[in-house]
Amino acid sequence: MWTKEELDRYHRQMILPGVGPEGQERLKGSSVVVVGAGGLGVPVLQYLVAAGVGRVGIVEMDRVELSNLHRQVLYTTQDVGQPKALVAKERLSALNPLVEIEAYPVRLTSENALEILKGYDLVVDASDNFPTRYLTNDACVLLNKPLVFGAIYQFDGQVAVFHHPTAEGEMGPCYRCLFPKPPAPGSVPSCAEAGVFGVLPGTVGALMAAEALKVLLGLGRPLAGHLLLYEALEASFRKLKVRRNPACPVCGDQPTQRELIDYEAFCGL
Repeated sequence: MWTKEELDRYHRQMILPGVGPEGQERLKGSSVVVVGAGGLGVPVLQYLVAAGVGRVGIVEMDRVELSNLHRQVLYTTQDVGQPKALVAKERLSALNPLVEIEAYPVRLTSENALEILKGYDLVVDASDNFPTRYLTNDACVLLNKPLVFGAIYQFDGQVAVFHHPTAEGEMGPCYRCLFPKPPAPGSVPSCAEAGVFGVLPGTVGALMAAEALKVLLGLGRPLAGHLLLYEALEASFRKLKVRRNPACPVCGDQPTQRELIDYEAFCGL
């Protein structure tokens, strides 16, 4: 039974073809955990909470820094020094008090990843470093969870959906099918070293949120088996087909990695 507040809040979404009251009920009964509450995680969290996903988790150990604020628009100058996960929970609860929000102000590691991620239907990787990306991917495969992925670099972004059936009905690739090994230490500069276009994570994060909602609703064609590339300076998109690697050590036909490991720290995008 819908309350008047719910009907008023979600009306413009519920009248969409393919959503309706049934789809909104599906979102209400769904759960998503977002790894990272920085540039990408902020818009993902805002849109998922606004859409009425029933339970949303936030995994983020960092504190707000002044250098975050040109792109991480959930935070304010007064938040500098405060834990991002806790500030985000407070702001998102104000945005939609009907959503249950859980904050995990910790680093995701091989010790806690399975325990944190297992209680959610969908995982969103909005992290900014390679160790977390590989760890999150491996945990999702082991837990059989779909993974929405996004990454940014200067003026460019990437979005994909991993470990999820493709439009052809086959299981799509995981992150390691596309990127088998982390790059060599120091070979990829961080945002602090290379810079990032302030609006870029907003664009890419919104695309990630759209993919997450599509997966939860069973709507349209999620980016399973594809990598979407966005170039802000050219205002262009390219969609590349990606196939599952049968020899992948995590999701392949004969996987050799059956437990989580902590990857060596590499410079992140």
